[in-house]
Amino acid sequence: PMKLTEKRLSGEELYQGKIVRVQLDKVELENGRQSTRELVLHHGGVCVAALDEQDRILLVRQFRYPYGKEIIELPAGKIEKGEDPRACGIRELQEECGCTADRFEKLTELYPTPGYCSEIIHLYQASGLHETQQHLDPGEFLDVLRVPFEEAVRMVLAGEIPDAKTQVGILQLYAQRRMGR
Repeated sequence: PMKLTEKRLSGEELYQGKIVRVQLDKVELENGRQSTRELVLHHGGVCVAALDEQDRILLVRQFRYPYGKEIIELPAGKIEKGEDPRACGIRELQEECGCTADRFEKLTELYPTPGYCSEIIHLYQASGLHETQQHLDPGEFLDVLRVPFEEAVRMVLAGEIPDAKTQVGILQLYAQRRMGR
């Protein structure tokens, strides 16, 4: 069997921004040949599937510049360097949706673009919600939606929610329900 590994030989940072760093690495492949890898380095993110007492899931609608349109997503945010993912999720739910939760449990992790990006998105489920007040970041504008869970599943399957982390979070919960968890 093959080793299925690559060894980093050298690297050069091409860009450092507020959210990402871009790096060009030279690597040795398992067959001894050399190649290059373009990397986008990111601290990771968190996504929260929060369900209220009426079995409605909290979604946010916001403009996403790279796509030039509004996207419907689960509340989410980037992890600050050294921040605990769970603490980040609790903070993001409160900031974006104005809610705290009695229960906050890990669902899964997702690697959105493993071919070139180091980002890992941690998905959590929140329940036992309590209304507080939103604390949006400067320059952050969004609408909070409360969508019946079955309608959110339908929206994902109909292609109305193209965001991958939201699709995974909703379908993960749906599958768990189907399996009796």
